[in-house]
Amino acid sequence: MGTILMPGATLGILQQKNINFVSSLCLVHHHSLIFPPARTRKRRLLSNGNWNRKSRTVVFSTVDDSNDSSADMVDDDNGFMLRGTEDLVIEENELVATKKALSEARARQEAIEKERDQLLEELAQSQAKQQEHVATILRDKEVAITELEAAKSLFHNKLQDSVEEKFTLESKLVLAKQDAVELAVQVEKLAEIAFQQATSHILEDAQRRVSAAETSAAEAAFHIEEQVRIATEGTILSIVEQSKDAIEKALDVAEKAGDYATRAVAVFTDGINPVDEIASVQSENIKLQGIVNDLESQLLITRNEIAKLKVELEQVNAQAKTSELHAEDAEKALLEFQESNREMTIQREEEINSLLEKMKKDAAEKKKAASKAFKAQLESIKAAIKAAKETAHSRNEAYMRRCEALQRSLRASEAASKMWKHRAEIAESLLLKEEEDEDAIYIVNGGRIDLLTDDDSQKWKLLSDGPRRETPHWMARRIRSIRPKFPPRKIDVSEALTSNFRPLDLPKPDEVWSIAQEKLKERDTLIEHVIEKETIEKKRKALERALQRKTIQWQKTPEETKLEPGTGTGREIVFQGFNWESWRKQWYLDLAPKAADLSRCGVTAVWLPPPTESVAPQGYMPSDLYNLNSAYGSVEELKHCVEEMHSQDLLALGDVVLNHRCAQKQSPNGVWNIYGGKLAWGPEAIVCDDPNFQGNGNPSSGDVFHAAPNIDHSQDFVRRDIKDWLNWLRNDIGFDGWRLDFVRGFSGTYVKEYIEASNPAFAIGEYWDSLAYEQGSLCYNQDVHRQRIVNWINATGGTSSAFDVTTKGILHSALHNQYWRLIDPQGKPTGVMGWWPSRAVTFLENHDTGSTQGHWPFPRDKLTQGYAYILTHPGTPTIFYDHFYDFGFRDVITELIEARRRAGIHCRSSVKIYHANNEGYVAQIGDTLVMKLGHFDWNPSKENNLDGSWQKFVDKGSDYQLWLRQ
Repeated sequence: MGTILMPGATLGILQQKNINFVSSLCLVHHHSLIFPPARTRKRRLLSNGNWNRKSRTVVFSTVDDSNDSSADMVDDDNGFMLRGTEDLVIEENELVATKKALSEARARQEAIEKERDQLLEELAQSQAKQQEHVATILRDKEVAITELEAAKSLFHNKLQDSVEEKFTLESKLVLAKQDAVELAVQVEKLAEIAFQQATSHILEDAQRRVSAAETSAAEAAFHIEEQVRIATEGTILSIVEQSKDAIEKALDVAEKAGDYATRAVAVFTDGINPVDEIASVQSENIKLQGIVNDLESQLLITRNEIAKLKVELEQVNAQAKTSELHAEDAEKALLEFQESNREMTIQREEEINSLLEKMKKDAAEKKKAASKAFKAQLESIKAAIKAAKETAHSRNEAYMRRCEALQRSLRASEAASKMWKHRAEIAESLLLKEEEDEDAIYIVNGGRIDLLTDDDSQKWKLLSDGPRRETPHWMARRIRSIRPKFPPRKIDVSEALTSNFRPLDLPKPDEVWSIAQEKLKERDTLIEHVIEKETIEKKRKALERALQRKTIQWQKTPEETKLEPGTGTGREIVFQGFNWESWRKQWYLDLAPKAADLSRCGVTAVWLPPPTESVAPQGYMPSDLYNLNSAYGSVEELKHCVEEMHSQDLLALGDVVLNHRCAQKQSPNGVWNIYGGKLAWGPEAIVCDDPNFQGNGNPSSGDVFHAAPNIDHSQDFVRRDIKDWLNWLRNDIGFDGWRLDFVRGFSGTYVKEYIEASNPAFAIGEYWDSLAYEQGSLCYNQDVHRQRIVNWINATGGTSSAFDVTTKGILHSALHNQYWRLIDPQGKPTGVMGWWPSRAVTFLENHDTGSTQGHWPFPRDKLTQGYAYILTHPGTPTIFYDHFYDFGFRDVITELIEARRRAGIHCRSSVKIYHANNEGYVAQIGDTLVMKLGHFDWNPSKENNLDGSWQKFVDKGSDYQLWLRQ
């Protein structure tokens, strides 16, 4: 700082010439000008042109980069000496300039007064705003404390409820264990009694059958022997009798011949004519010859009869032997049956023992799992309480820090207000030239005014009395060497006013720093506390949501929480989350953000595209099943998508292709039938009746898919590998269920085995078969078609649902004023929905029938009617991605889902069809919803068989209308 000394005598000289001198010198912004005010106790005396005064030193100072200072003027009793400066001469024109400067100063004073009033008003407003901010902060603090107390009470209540639930569960577990033991004992007793009874009945029956067989065989043998004996005796007797008769006849003939001979001899001797005798003898011989011939013929006949009897006897003996063999076989069968009964008895005993051991083990595991789950819940509740306490503590600390910061800001604002008020008063007193009793020095420095009123300060003494000792010559020389560096002195008032002088412009309220308007800065303690507070708040809300979900799950009944692989909860609404062209994008990243919107709209399950590496980009020609980096995205993106679905309580259904698999290598014959990757199968894994890939397995149990090698599911290693893969998808990736592709290619019994092994929450099979047509028109009766789908579901044991292709095909024609197709002769809905609704998954389009493939597209102008039908009827409805997001039907579908939710419709809801004709279709679903399709003029009041009060929920004119029971 450089200084200029002006003694009081100079002022006297100026007054002698009637000049009112006003020191109005203004230097550049980094210099300061010191005005000495008049002092009442040191009056100026004027006598005969001489000054009667006390020596007074006036110091003009400038601020420079150097710390050196120089005294430009020094006075003593004889006058004053000028050191290194020129004499001060004041002319007449300076008086005019001074008066002009005085008038300008007065005008400026008025402007400053107005500015001061404005500043005071703004100060009052800022104070009011600060008070309002303080009140708001206090109110927020009270609200936060109230919320914290409510949260604490809620946590205590939930803890108490969980403890009570624990005791209830333990008591139920003990009772269940006792019931299980008693049931096991009863089952064992009943099994033993049933086994004994069944065994005794079987043995008695077998013994009776064996004895009956032996009796019948003995009777047959006796009858045969009796018949043989009777036949033999009769034959022999008849032969003997005939022989006796023949012998008797021969004897008679011989006697007669002897008599004739004696007569002949006598005649010959007596002279009788011998010629007559010879003739009579010849005639007798002829008679005897005839009798002999007759006997020979009779003998031949008898021999033939004996031969026949022998043959019959041999046949009877053969039958007897056969009966004996049958008896022996019956004895062997009895022995084998007894042996199998013993083995079955042993096996049943082993099964019963294993069942009892399994029941005991399951009971122990359930007990351990329940205790473990309860401990985990207790730990989570304790962690939640601890987090809540930490949250409350951190919240209190954050609020305290914020309050302290606001108080500091308020104090700083008040201090700034006082300072500005004080500065305004100083400026006012300076411009009005008020005379004060005490000494005061005003310093104008770069637009700032400071007041120095401390008479005892060293700075004041230095400025008022000067240095304590004379300035050495070496210092004076140094000062003179530095002097040219000072800026030129301004002696013109106008020049001073036009220089870099800064008025007392107060900042605007929005320019003043405020903690409420402070932007976030990294590594700021307050900001870190705010971020920490937000993090704790998020954790607290997450814990509250988790506890709320657990509480809701505890409150649900077992029927509501029971999951079946075929139907899930019974209230599922499936969303197909892709189309045929989705592979062209990073689809997992595109679909994941839509999970929240789908959950809000009422969807409960999302069908994702095939996840595996595939020869075709759409995923339906899989190769390496364990490689999940597909055209839809990477495995990490897939896991992220599945996690997003789970965060919104949505089931993630994986599209698995089990019928066929593309090989990675060629055989020596040049056929692609050798697999790579983790499942390195060979031709033995391919069915032998696949004409294109030379498989060595067994014949296919279904239709052959000719585009890829068909897997032989009868092989044990194939089924084992597929079950391991499905469990890996469930446990490691997070899939909740399956959509099974082309299930016509293999038996439903294998599907049952896969579902039982992987235990999905929901499963759908694609059994797509052609409907019945006559001359290009759809047949009314489609029972054969839906029977094939039902047969496949039966083959899976009901563990899987199936797409209701029958209903889709019928809707194509029915919605074109052929609504009579929607009722079968039994009055039920046509399609699988009418026979087995809990296993029917209804749909209008998918990636095959619609999208860019368009194999079987649904009529575009009938889509809303189609969704009105499937979303209000039993079964599990499916929504296609294109219809929901691309066709603009999101709001329509959401409204129908809300109607389904309000009416409580599920997959087993009843359907009563009132009308189905060319004009429209009317049906009541469940007890609380009635719907109408078509332009049929109908409302619930016109139906005599429909009781209750109904309110219209949706009215789309001739398309469809919905009513809900009030």
